[in-house]
Amino acid sequence: MDKASTLLIVGHHGPVEQGLYDHFSAQGYRVISSVRTGLDVLDRRAVEAFFDMQKPAQVILASVRSGGISANQNFPAEFMYDNLVAQNNIVDAAYRRGVAKLLFLAASCVYPKECPQPMKEEYFLMGAMEPTSAPYSTAKAAGVVLCQAYRKQYGFNAIVGIPATVYGDSDGEAPENQHVLGAMLAKFEDALKMGAPDVTFWGTGTPCREFISAKDLAGACEFLLKDYNDAPAVNIGAGTDVSIAALAGIIKDVTGFQGDIRWDTKKPDGAMKKLLDSSKLLKMGWRPCVSLKDGIAALWAKRK
Repeated sequence: MDKASTLLIVGHHGPVEQGLYDHFSAQGYRVISSVRTGLDVLDRRAVEAFFDMQKPAQVILASVRSGGISANQNFPAEFMYDNLVAQNNIVDAAYRRGVAKLLFLAASCVYPKECPQPMKEEYFLMGAMEPTSAPYSTAKAAGVVLCQAYRKQYGFNAIVGIPATVYGDSDGEAPENQHVLGAMLAKFEDALKMGAPDVTFWGTGTPCREFISAKDLAGACEFLLKDYNDAPAVNIGAGTDVSIAALAGIIKDVTGFQGDIRWDTKKPDGAMKKLLDSSKLLKMGWRPCVSLKDGIAALWAKRK
């Protein structure tokens, strides 16, 4: 990657976009962001004009709408439509405007609900998706296939990364729309401020999730942009998962909350387990560097 050329990050207000922007800016790259420039990624003409003006050489295309179970249930149409339209506009403009390389970030929910664990890249589209996030998951799966189609037909260097659930700074993202870790941290913070005797979370606490810090994801993205140029997707994970109940316990310990943790078992759990097999990326030489507890502690330190 040439640091003097322009890198465009497409995303929304959340940890992925912020983590990518902070990482590449700190490394000395010339970075622009759809969020920070106010680009309407749903407007094809605006996207084409933006590419003509900014002339990005590389693009990282993340989700323009995403969130946890609650957000997926409240906004299924927007989660599907917005991501589909943005993906179509950005990938096509990148190809037609001569972008050297595009990295599309999918999500672990593109794998089947009843997927063998850990989830290998070849399990993509091998079964039905988890219903609670199916519209969003379907949009992200379409983005994977879109990138592979543009590579096959046009020779466009579009690559795909499938990250575990990402956590990190999320300025501007409403707590009710955040993924589970960010939403939990916000609930503990509110409980501490109000002196609440307990906090309540959705589900049973038994599902397991794999988390990766936005810092580690950004490092993996830089690695792939530099060293990977093939059609098959690449999983990006930390290699271990944790139950939602255990995650709540870690956050409780980090924040110092002394009350009780309760579970609303009438609410859905979502998929019971989502652990990526990231051996392909690990064999290429990339390694995560932020432990889950250290990452949560760093987030909490910024909030205090």
